[in-house]
Amino acid sequence: MKRHLNSLYVTSQGTYLSKEGATVVVRVGDQPKLRIPIHTLEAIVCFGNVRFSPFLLGLCGENGVHVSFLTENGRFLARVQGPVSGNVLLRREQYRRGDDQTASAVLAQSFLTAKIANTRWVLLRWLRGPTNHADAAAVRRVSELLRQQLDELRRRPSLDVSRGIEGRAAQLYFSVFDHLIIQQREQFSFEGRQRRPPTDPVNGLLSFVYTLLRRDCESALEGVGLDPAVGFLHRDRPGRASLALDLMEEMRPYLADRLTLSLINKRRVRAGGFTKDEAGAVRMDDDTRKLVIRAYQQRKDETLVHPFLRERTTVGMVTHLQALLLARHLRGDLDGYPPFVAKG
Repeated sequence: MKRHLNSLYVTSQGTYLSKEGATVVVRVGDQPKLRIPIHTLEAIVCFGNVRFSPFLLGLCGENGVHVSFLTENGRFLARVQGPVSGNVLLRREQYRRGDDQTASAVLAQSFLTAKIANTRWVLLRWLRGPTNHADAAAVRRVSELLRQQLDELRRRPSLDVSRGIEGRAAQLYFSVFDHLIIQQREQFSFEGRQRRPPTDPVNGLLSFVYTLLRRDCESALEGVGLDPAVGFLHRDRPGRASLALDLMEEMRPYLADRLTLSLINKRRVRAGGFTKDEAGAVRMDDDTRKLVIRAYQQRKDETLVHPFLRERTTVGMVTHLQALLLARHLRGDLDGYPPFVAKG
């Protein structure tokens, strides 16, 4: 079983990371602020103006620690990693399935079944709490429509039809996402999903947490020997981690969406932590970004029973376990890929 190692998130501007023996040293100005043994790390994620010693990059590559560089607001720029490991036969099978529209459709339907089921799970959990009657009626209606989308997927449609089902389901889900915000509603109003760029604080939070989740999915796939760039639902595109996007579909509602709602409804984030630039894009300030990263790490440390394996694990380990199950399916050890569907 893979250990749940730490990710080091560096958000302070002007930070310099260097190597001392087998240790990562984090300096702000001339003062060392942190020393971390390399064997305790899975990844280092740098936001904005963060400098990196080339000797430390070499140490990270030798120890399988991925280094990601993002803009201060969380837009992905580049990733540095050491030699790619993994079973070449596994990757060949991944590529064969990726080139086969029918085989791709079967796997895409698994990812989408979990995604839609988990969005419905988010809505049903919200309905258990105290709700406004009008909001509850709208959410209940969308929950039923999402169930119908799941029924459509069970008919094993083509890949293009499956994508159309996904699009309709996402539109339905986000049409009532604003109802799930029960605190700070005026400051955190949500009128629909806006990605590039996010134009309001809710979209800014969603996009930022999705970026963190995508990086975790890439690491999980590489850890079991799969190629994050070759997906089944998301097709090949230069510079895009298509399989990581496939895998994260299952976890978006369960981890990212619920975390975003929790941060707003528990008043852990405030509207003052967001500003708009001249282009209309929303940006988080340093304190808000650090708070969100800490909350994301805390969420990953929570425990659950994996619905397929029936083993107690952490939320952060689910991406690794799903990557492992996908690899086992592609190798022929499992007849089908069991996606992650939240329970309870």
